[in-house]
Amino acid sequence: MKNFQKTQTQIVRMSAMMLMVFMSSIAWAQDKGIDIDVNLDKKGGNWYSNPIVYVIGGAVFILLLVALLKGGNKSSS
Repeated sequence: MKNFQKTQTQIVRMSAMMLMVFMSSIAWAQDKGIDIDVNLDKKGGNWYSNPIVYVIGGAVFILLLVALLKGGNKSSS
């Protein structure tokens, strides 16, 4: 009886292994490969996609903030 259970366990393991190999080969066959298309020649575009706009905007904001905070710092003597 032990021999029968051992054989049955081996059959189940082999079937599971074959099923996993079959499923992985199906999944691998569906992979179409790497399709990378990098386009560095952007013509036009939106104004807000340029990072220099944010740098200039941040600098103007900081200058306005400093000017407003410095002007409100008048001490009464």
